[in-house]
Amino acid sequence: MKRFLGFVKKEFLHIFRDFRTLIILFGIPTAQILIFGFVVSTDIKDAGVAFLDLSNDDVTQKISDKICSSGFFRREEDLHSYNDIDLVMKKGKARAVIVFGENFGRSLTGQGKASMIIITDGSEPNTATLITNYATAIVTDFNREYTGSGLSGAVLLQPEVRMFYNPGLKGHYMFVPGVITLIMILICALMTSITITREKEFGTMEVLLVSPLKPMQIILGKVTPYFLLSFINVIMILLLSYFVFDLPVKGSLALLLAESMLYILMSLSLGILISTVSRTMQQAIFISFLGLMLPTILLSGFIFPIENMPKVYDVVASIMPPRYFIVIIKNIMIKGTGFGFVWKETLILTLMTVLFIGLSVRNFKVRLE
Repeated sequence: MKRFLGFVKKEFLHIFRDFRTLIILFGIPTAQILIFGFVVSTDIKDAGVAFLDLSNDDVTQKISDKICSSGFFRREEDLHSYNDIDLVMKKGKARAVIVFGENFGRSLTGQGKASMIIITDGSEPNTATLITNYATAIVTDFNREYTGSGLSGAVLLQPEVRMFYNPGLKGHYMFVPGVITLIMILICALMTSITITREKEFGTMEVLLVSPLKPMQIILGKVTPYFLLSFINVIMILLLSYFVFDLPVKGSLALLLAESMLYILMSLSLGILISTVSRTMQQAIFISFLGLMLPTILLSGFIFPIENMPKVYDVVASIMPPRYFIVIIKNIMIKGTGFGFVWKETLILTLMTVLFIGLSVRNFKVRLE
């Protein structure tokens, strides 16, 4: 019994001395509770909304103020014509556009009805449904207040709902771009990190280190096959999306493929960086899955809108590359936009790629010494 207790004590000491093990035991459950508790939410908070007010009277102002003061919506922009709707939607500045028809207040007071349209971004069906439900509930509440004020005996304001880019609210309009983003970063980063880490773990890296090859040549030789195979994978996914899910590429196919190549290169460079800080394949797999899969699903805007999350998660999401590729692929595939609408996200991914490659080469040179 004494030997057994001594062995148990030794195991405890071994665990407490290993910082990585303590993170796995205590840090990961805490992080998951915090992330799932705040991120996995079906509520709407500060969703951007634009207004096209063709009447501009007291009634429309009251409805607009009621919508924006609810805490669910934030006034993003005031439009001047119907032509501005498509532009503000493509920019992604507004999740919805609310249109008030001409002579709105007069028609509502005199005839008991008026023209009001709620237009939402259907490229994210779940969010679009929530926005229309919230906005409709606010309008219904306004109906009760306005009817009870005695200004009209039978007032009925029933908003008309329209969906931009995805009129049928098909779920694969949201999931296909998200799955492409998730698969690419996992496959590229995971396979690259495992390949390089395996060379170090099995001792074959020493053969490469004494060869005439430079560090950059070794790295390029490792990632080039995965770059080509991943690009073929992107083409296969796009073909399946078109023929199976009937999801066309409304924008430039050449631009989409170019952006995909940039994203693949960024993912590969991230995999190389992971391999430089991993000693074993198990560590590389653990870092790739834990550090990339959950954040990509939860913090990229793939499923849950980022603006609904606390501000601290917005900061964390801003350093996640999938967040920007999600915007790029949805804009090109679903909204049909050009480079002018995604240049900021492209620049960020480019800078991240350069940063990851620079850190990887630097760490690799240190290992050579």
